[in-house]
Amino acid sequence: MVADSKNEGLLLGKHTPQLHEYSPQILHAIPRKIARESLGLGEALPFYGVDQWHAYELSWLDADGKPNVRVGRFTVPASSPNIIESKSVKLYLNALNNSQFVSAEEFRETVVNDFSNIAGEGVELELFTVDDPSLAGSVFKGKSLDNFPVDAYSGEPVAEQLQIESEQVVDEIVYSHLLRSLCPVTGQPDWASVWFHYCGAAIDHRSLLQYIIAYRVHQEFHEQCVERMFCDISRRCKPQLLQIQAFYTRRGGLDINPFRTTDPHAEPLPRRNRQ
Repeated sequence: MVADSKNEGLLLGKHTPQLHEYSPQILHAIPRKIARESLGLGEALPFYGVDQWHAYELSWLDADGKPNVRVGRFTVPASSPNIIESKSVKLYLNALNNSQFVSAEEFRETVVNDFSNIAGEGVELELFTVDDPSLAGSVFKGKSLDNFPVDAYSGEPVAEQLQIESEQVVDEIVYSHLLRSLCPVTGQPDWASVWFHYCGAAIDHRSLLQYIIAYRVHQEFHEQCVERMFCDISRRCKPQLLQIQAFYTRRGGLDINPFRTTDPHAEPLPRRNRQ
């Protein structure tokens, strides 16, 4: 476990009372630095990217007391010093359900300000109507890894599992729906699909799937798992281009989609059908 799960401020795994009014103090920061130091990362990060969240249970009251319901898309820069702990996000958003705002923009600005203060860097929030077609799920393009055979394995994921199939340079997109990791606080499973785009020596597909499946017993937060994958593949396979995005299924009305890339101009993919 590399997360600062001993921090007394963490709400995961604890009984918490239901909040009925605006409570920005409930939001809790988890420093990224702790997990990144375990990966040998310093201030100069080897990747760019964002953590993109969808909040499906977003609601507030207008000036007349009528509920408004939206889906929110949060974008948290990977360069921010902190992750925002997911249970604290759920409690914070639920507390807004009975709070009044004169407009959707006032609501959005309030939430953006609170999230940015906790993340330590500017967070973006887009609001969508629940039937907005841009929220429709999509499927992956590329090659699925999931039909390759793997060997039984009960250990932690290690970079040495990854093998190069050929030194011939390829530009390849592959994905798997078999990613499962464990919450470092509660031990509960987090389910995801994971997508890779790389350019470099051809990575052996079977070894990559074996590596992905090894996360089934690995305890880290979503963002930390993706950064571990990025570092292991970078150091072991040395691709010229590397992009990884995990699409975790929703829990508590939230899905989290960490995206890391060597390309500073790359954008994360939209949500998947599974979410």
